[in-house]
Amino acid sequence: MKHEEKKAAKIIEELTMYFFSLGANTISSKIEKQEGNMRITFRADYLPEYEEDIEYLEECLGNEQRNAGMEDVYWELIGSGDPGESSQLLLLAMLVDKYEIRKFGNEVELQLDRKCGI
Repeated sequence: MKHEEKKAAKIIEELTMYFFSLGANTISSKIEKQEGNMRITFRADYLPEYEEDIEYLEECLGNEQRNAGMEDVYWELIGSGDPGESSQLLLLAMLVDKYEIRKFGNEVELQLDRKCGI
């Protein structure tokens, strides 16, 4: 299970750096562990001129599916590139089974679900 916690921390790290690059002043995150599942809730604000970047994040999450084989090899690379790089966002997407994005003005909330032990 230790790797599962590290993966969740990497996801939050990448999202935190991504939203800092979008001008975030307020960021919060929460991890809930349940038997066989981990839910990450992440909320941040962003500057209005970065609306397209939020849409791009949603596109990356929607176009990539979790890939357990790739995940085992590449998960440690998350956070090693520049925030918002396509490769970083696609790596992030490979770690998530299900996602939901909700926008509230210039704030966004992401809910990311991971099945543990896949």
